[in-house]
Amino acid sequence: MSVYLHDIPLQQAKDAFNDALAAAGLNQLIATETIPLDEHAVGRTTAGPVWAKLSSPHYHASAMDGFAVRAHETDGALLTSPKTLIYGEHTQYVDTGDPLPEWANGVIKIEDTEPVDAQGQLSAERREPHAIRIREAIPPWRNVRPMGEDMVATQLVLPAGHLIRPVDLGAMAGSGHKTVTVAKRPKVAVLPTGSELKAIGQPVESGDIIEYNSVVLAGQVNQWGAEATRYPITVDVFEAIQQTVREAAKTHDLILLNAGSSAGAEDFSAGVVESLGDLLVHGVAVRPGHPVILGMVNLDDKQVPIIGVPGYPVSAALTGEIFVQPLIGTWLGRQPAEPPVVEAELTRKHVSPLGDDEYARMVVGRVGDRVLAAPLSRGAGVISSLVRADGITVFPAGNQGQPAGAKVKVRLYTSPAAIDRTIFGIGSHDMTLDLLAQFLSGRDRRLTSANVGSLGGLVALRRGETHLAGSHLLDPETGEYNLADIAKYLPDTPVRVVSLVGREQGLIVPKGNPKKLKSLADLSGSAVSYVNRQRGAGTRVLLDYQLKQAGLSPDSITGYEREEFTHLAVAAAIAGGRADCGLGITAAARALELDFVPLFQERYDLVIPVEYAESELLAPLFDLLHDAQFQQAVQQLPGYDVRPMGTVVA
Repeated sequence: MSVYLHDIPLQQAKDAFNDALAAAGLNQLIATETIPLDEHAVGRTTAGPVWAKLSSPHYHASAMDGFAVRAHETDGALLTSPKTLIYGEHTQYVDTGDPLPEWANGVIKIEDTEPVDAQGQLSAERREPHAIRIREAIPPWRNVRPMGEDMVATQLVLPAGHLIRPVDLGAMAGSGHKTVTVAKRPKVAVLPTGSELKAIGQPVESGDIIEYNSVVLAGQVNQWGAEATRYPITVDVFEAIQQTVREAAKTHDLILLNAGSSAGAEDFSAGVVESLGDLLVHGVAVRPGHPVILGMVNLDDKQVPIIGVPGYPVSAALTGEIFVQPLIGTWLGRQPAEPPVVEAELTRKHVSPLGDDEYARMVVGRVGDRVLAAPLSRGAGVISSLVRADGITVFPAGNQGQPAGAKVKVRLYTSPAAIDRTIFGIGSHDMTLDLLAQFLSGRDRRLTSANVGSLGGLVALRRGETHLAGSHLLDPETGEYNLADIAKYLPDTPVRVVSLVGREQGLIVPKGNPKKLKSLADLSGSAVSYVNRQRGAGTRVLLDYQLKQAGLSPDSITGYEREEFTHLAVAAAIAGGRADCGLGITAAARALELDFVPLFQERYDLVIPVEYAESELLAPLFDLLHDAQFQQAVQQLPGYDVRPMGTVVA
């Protein structure tokens, strides 16, 4: 049964349309496809998270043109006492980007070498001389891009709902992908109707109207990520419009029926919609844009939404922004578009119609320290006003306007002022942060984290540089995590300490554990090379504590001074043969198909200043900590315990 609703409030119209979409299962991402990873993927939307398949680089690469060497064989080289390395036996030439020979662990820049012949004289042969003479020793891994320096396998590359940029193509390709699964572009039919309309470029006479609304609407549709099909003009004949709509519905996901401006054109369109399905709304109390039609076309095998777009150009364009753009975003799995907003002062009095929501076009400028907004012509046919507009101010129904000097909100079209939707985290690395970032991306938040270790995170909080810090600092005196260091480094900052996960720490070792390591005691001596976390990292604190408990000296561990900043970087160093083992978490070992020797259990917390913990910005994060789907995703990572998740520790 059809229902005519003349000039109903905007929100009521949206609710009626959204309810019908939900009933038809059209209030979500509707289709996906897998496409080649090439330049044509730019502008598409990821249909799911993209995880790295390979580390990048996936081999140890030379960072310089020069000679690959064993670093220890350069020991003792001085300006006054050079050292000679025989080519082919102790060194080999490599170009930038070349893989290092398996035996090498460093590169000497070509300009830091002297080629010599068999008699020790300078040689003209630069790349394959008899030998090279060097005057400075190098440490291991100098001038080398180690495996995983850019990205490590299993790392989050892109979240779902991400608009792919050219640089994203490189990141996906470099991490082992040749295809990407994206949201399928919805197909939108744009149907101009009206006997008075003339196609662009045709000669016009008095009473003729150049039909360009379909170009604007199709351009909007394409810009928002869908595929528009622009139909030829259909004259005002009921059966002709009805047949065109029916045919378009068979092959499209949405129909935009753009009525002409002749008398009764909108009622004509409403009759067509009613004859083919359900007429939900006929008239919305919004200016410009009164005669909006919302409905559903019912075919035998599917339902297709239809929007009757007013004939006046500004009304048509704004109808697209109000109703079409959000629907396309939903179908693509993107978050609703939220344009940047600035607060500005009206340059003159603005009077609005009492019963309608008015979308007033504004030009915006800065004069001294004031931001000013000047209203443009409100005529529904003045398309140039949209071209000139810097933004839109919405005056709600019941508000008859504002005086000059009044503060108004302007939704910007031009150079946007930043809207901060980013949660910034500095502190200890944990693999659940990638999952947290992925889940937050679906809740209109973005998590950006810098890995500087637990202690570095607390220092960043003290400086006011971050919203939160991940921390797992063990107090040797009490055996408690984080509280003692928080009291020490943040004595004047009220914070909320919230548990994220319990996790397993142990030795990450190559497949098969060739050194047969069982405990920290096995690290002592030169037979085992170790890779450590940086000073201030909670894992480093845990190691030092456990070494002290076991009566072991850090000086007895080969590689104790070699540092990496994340668990995955430690795992990559071991997978690449740069070390025999390192202390880290189970998930990092499994990510690179390494073995793991479990040793300790610990608690990983989020330390958050109270002012941010109680803010709207972080509210979705706290919601996620109690979300069953998120907890299940974390639980699937090896070595994690989600039972303490969300518990307020202090």
